[in-house]
Amino acid sequence: MIQMAEDGNNHLPNFTNAAFDIVAIAASAGGLTALAKVLSTLPTEFTAAIAIVQHLGPQHRSFMAEILTRHTSLVVKQAEEGDCLTPGTAYIAPPNRHLLVNGDGTLSLSQSELVHFLRPSADLLFESVAATYKNRAIALVLTGTGSDGAIGIEAIKKMGGTVIVQDLETAEFSGMPSAAIQTGIVDFILPLDEISSTLVTLVMEKC
Repeated sequence: MIQMAEDGNNHLPNFTNAAFDIVAIAASAGGLTALAKVLSTLPTEFTAAIAIVQHLGPQHRSFMAEILTRHTSLVVKQAEEGDCLTPGTAYIAPPNRHLLVNGDGTLSLSQSELVHFLRPSADLLFESVAATYKNRAIALVLTGTGSDGAIGIEAIKKMGGTVIVQDLETAEFSGMPSAAIQTGIVDFILPLDEISSTLVTLVMEKC
């Protein structure tokens, strides 16, 4: 079920039985394995939506949705323009498209300029999520090279959201987690096998 927000924004849907409406995830190198691990242990009845930026080569079709579907009971799909965020569904940014969350809980895809040489950009996703869902947003930074996501998590925190980062010991590539941790604003630094249970506790047990 969906209830309307109480912050004066009559267009923004909030999900019932959820302390958070969205989990926005950033991953790069090593991300497919990490994403499969996180999604595989989330329950079918997970009450938040999930938006994923995984850095991919822009020249080929992505099979991430099909691959991840084999590992989880959640609905996993490549995001499309105008998709409406739905609990228990994971939306993956298509190759070479920025993924943005709009103020009414729908998704937009953009081919606007690269951000730090990247498209899709986790920073842009996080910033749009922060602006829309404020303190009902979780940002999660997983394994990857570079520093994408480190700027975006600052927007999440500024708006009262929660930030989780995979620890450096279990991250196959430590660049993105390290950059996020170095901001000093991360709420949870967790090994990969503890992330899913923490999401369930935050989203479903603290509502």
